[in-house]
Amino acid sequence: MRDDIGRVVVLYGGRSAEREVSLKSGAAVLAALKRSGVEAIGYDPADGGLVGLEALAPDRVFIALHGRGGEDGTLQGALELLGIPYTGSGVLSSALGMDKQRTKLVWQALGLPTPESVMLGPEADWAAVVERLGLPLIVKPVHEGSTLGISIVDSRDALEAAYRDAARFDARVMAERFVKGEEYTVSLLADDVLPAIRVEVPSGFYDYEAKYLSNDTRYHLPCGLSAEEEAELAALCRVAFEAIGAEGWGRVDVMRDGEGRFWLIEVNTVPGMTDHSLVPQSAAHAGIDFDALVLCILATAEERH
Repeated sequence: MRDDIGRVVVLYGGRSAEREVSLKSGAAVLAALKRSGVEAIGYDPADGGLVGLEALAPDRVFIALHGRGGEDGTLQGALELLGIPYTGSGVLSSALGMDKQRTKLVWQALGLPTPESVMLGPEADWAAVVERLGLPLIVKPVHEGSTLGISIVDSRDALEAAYRDAARFDARVMAERFVKGEEYTVSLLADDVLPAIRVEVPSGFYDYEAKYLSNDTRYHLPCGLSAEEEAELAALCRVAFEAIGAEGWGRVDVMRDGEGRFWLIEVNTVPGMTDHSLVPQSAAHAGIDFDALVLCILATAEERH
């Protein structure tokens, strides 16, 4: 048993719409820590809340909670008050990263490329939205991950229905200009930008099923970009990540249009760690196996402390 790390509690599960993915991520992280000789305990805050966490007396917390209640700054704030070191981004950057619209506002203020978007409501002028953003367009909940509630809209008539579907997940819903092209994801670990992955989906839409259930989704590593293009993409993602104050580890999702321009889509401050997840794939390509990756992420807790 390693004495230099102390007791680690892996937080997973929770009550968000991403609970099932979080349970898988947490179980994988917990197993890796135990293989590395770390005293590690898994804990689902849906069972006992912060009181139950305190009772476990953790020296560090590994956050594997996805979505609201784990990735949106609320948990990070609670851990700050309790004085418990934790992995990943802090309160403000976690809250910003979870809010797709406000992340865009920060990027736009810095002149970073991100598709135009508008907020939607039940009384929105659907025709005006289509006129402004064009078709097809994307409708998505502002505060959800794992592509939950996201739709590609091909007609004005479908826009209102897509809004209603997204509103089941979040009171705040946005429409975003659709970028036709290739999808890339770039993982960041401490001071390093890991190799980019190009995601190819037969259906053309990287939705929940394509992310976590399908075996048909293809992950291209190397991604197919030239060395210069990948360096450009890495630099853009580093700036985008740091722009919202994110730190430790995370992932930035990007689209590349037909003219070769990169467009920032969103930041994930607690990415998935399942067998289908992207950060572990990128790390493996860089020569970092899963157990070493988990220890690297865990080290961000000590750096924060």
